[in-house]
Amino acid sequence: MEKKKAAVAMSGGVDSSVTAALLLEQGYEVIGLTMRLDDDLPPDGLTEAARDARLVAETLGIPHQVVDLREIFRERVIRPFLAAYARGETPNPCIECNHYLKFGVLLERALELGATHLATGHYACVAEEGGRFVLRKARYAQKDQSYVLFNLREADLSRILLPLGEFRKSEVRALAERLGLPVAQKPESQEICFVPDDDYHAYLAQHAPEALQPGEIVDTSGRVLGRHRGVPLYTIGQRRGLGIAAPEPLYVTRLDSPGRRVIVGSNAEVFAPGLLAGKWNWLVPECAGQAEVRAAAKIRYHHEAAPCRALPQADGRMRIEFSDPQRAVSPGQSVVLYDGDRVLGGGIIEAPLET
Repeated sequence: MEKKKAAVAMSGGVDSSVTAALLLEQGYEVIGLTMRLDDDLPPDGLTEAARDARLVAETLGIPHQVVDLREIFRERVIRPFLAAYARGETPNPCIECNHYLKFGVLLERALELGATHLATGHYACVAEEGGRFVLRKARYAQKDQSYVLFNLREADLSRILLPLGEFRKSEVRALAERLGLPVAQKPESQEICFVPDDDYHAYLAQHAPEALQPGEIVDTSGRVLGRHRGVPLYTIGQRRGLGIAAPEPLYVTRLDSPGRRVIVGSNAEVFAPGLLAGKWNWLVPECAGQAEVRAAAKIRYHHEAAPCRALPQADGRMRIEFSDPQRAVSPGQSVVLYDGDRVLGGGIIEAPLET
């Protein structure tokens, strides 16, 4: 029998390293692939991530390649990220990176190399059920990353391996220790990879200074309460750091980028009965033809999914109506629909519905 062959997207972290090791144990022939996204390189020609990934590959005895994806990363991730902030949105660039790079170009490269699958260190599950492949939440909710995978193509699920979906993070670190992987104790990064030190202000000031124009902070009636340093520095639902005095707590309720205004109001005004979403992707084809889908909607990574109904619109957008109003619906973020632990689909939030 011909040996199964899988490519692993290796970031140099513990999750993707253990993913490669687990596939070896399961009998796969494994290739390590690391995306090059940075322009600057040290003398050895490898970023820190690529260096760590190569060291792990050598430890495991598998081949390793660096794939230069700088151009598509700039076009599909960084430029849309900057443009979204300039529009007063709050984007999640990891979702675009997964869609265009990891499960786009990198998957194609894996297939060109003769692999049958591409594996990543995401905490989620791909399962075959009745001859169909579905995306499900990870077994342990606190680490679940299915939210950032909603825009996978349904046809690609059969070619994707997510072996960490059944593990706790502590178990993954223990496996790395047992296997003698050199990154077993490497700290986990919570930051966006291309924003140094998680300093959005500095990054935007360098790459999109035109977006950081000062303007007015106003209440919902238009009364000027103060000044701000740039609309992209604020988020829906924010209370701290507004620099204004008021008899009751005020929160950011809306960002008006063209007018260079930050609108604030009461906590009640931060809640919305629903939203409109674009760039919709169904992972479950039978949902696509329905006039209404009952589900639970997650509107940001750490949000508890809320019961809702999804109503396809004639213009291709999706109208989501919550059973109970939800707080801080933020344009640019993603909304993902679930039926239990199964991912139905999702899209990009364009606007909250008015009360």
